[in-house]
Amino acid sequence: MTHNNEAGARAGVMIVGSTTADLTTFSHRLPARGETIHGDAFTLVLGGKGANQAVAVGLAGADAHFVSCVGDDLFHDMVVESLTEAGVHIEHLRTVAGPTGIAHIRVDDSGENDIVMVPLANSALSAEQIDRAFDALEGRCSVLLTQLEIPAALSSHAVRTARQRGLTVVLDPAPAVPLDEGLWQHIDIVTPNETEAGVLTGIHVTDVDTAAEAGAWFLARGAGAALITLASAGALLVTPEHTTHFPSIPVTAVDTTAAGDSFAGYLGASLALGMPLPDAIRRAGAAGAITVTRRGASPSLPHREEVDALLAQHNPEHAG
Repeated sequence: MTHNNEAGARAGVMIVGSTTADLTTFSHRLPARGETIHGDAFTLVLGGKGANQAVAVGLAGADAHFVSCVGDDLFHDMVVESLTEAGVHIEHLRTVAGPTGIAHIRVDDSGENDIVMVPLANSALSAEQIDRAFDALEGRCSVLLTQLEIPAALSSHAVRTARQRGLTVVLDPAPAVPLDEGLWQHIDIVTPNETEAGVLTGIHVTDVDTAAEAGAWFLARGAGAALITLASAGALLVTPEHTTHFPSIPVTAVDTTAAGDSFAGYLGASLALGMPLPDAIRRAGAAGAITVTRRGASPSLPHREEVDALLAQHNPEHAG
């Protein structure tokens, strides 16, 4: 997939992260300890924060280069087909012996869920594999997108290497785990939600004001910008120059799974395609809004035509 755009040959995003097969049950309520109940539906789809963000980047129209590991088990082909259908380049998706990572998800009628994530093949990801991808993709990617569903040491290695290579570094700190204080200075944009911002900063984030405090915490440690997502309250961008609130597009949420991945993927892709940061944030917000109206992880990620149409409807002055 080649796209002619102002970013030219470097309109690629390198995504370093996790791959899982998501096994999800839907039931009226979640069972009590030791109880068996009947469910209403079951889905088996591609998941994992890394894979979801890679799919979002591909659907957003940038060249998505995914660095991850998948097992050689019965889930292998589903993972490969789902990524390929979204236009994701998988030359750095390594097949390893043994089972693919698994996320076992239970969702009740209110949309509440609980998740057990078993890393399995993801544990085989290494600094060497990440370095090989950086070497092979030299000059083809302008953005690195990574998360914390792989060991923090590997996310940190990817971040530091990307900074050395001159890429724009976007960290989605999910799930939130404590990071080396020295890492923040290598991150251009950090994109936590309220919960993750709270875990990392110790500030209880409930609104725009407390989000601004949390944003200042990241900047004080060297991050270039903090973009804190606030669910239906939109997102807050905190930079050394100013603080900007981006309202959300009102929708009826059905399932919030992968909304953060949709947002991060569209943000990274839009930056790689040469969009100014405010426009990239609006586009990411529109992608997240569509995602919460659909069930599931990767199947709920929207195509760029849907996102740009919603954006044009709500922000006519920023469309295109």
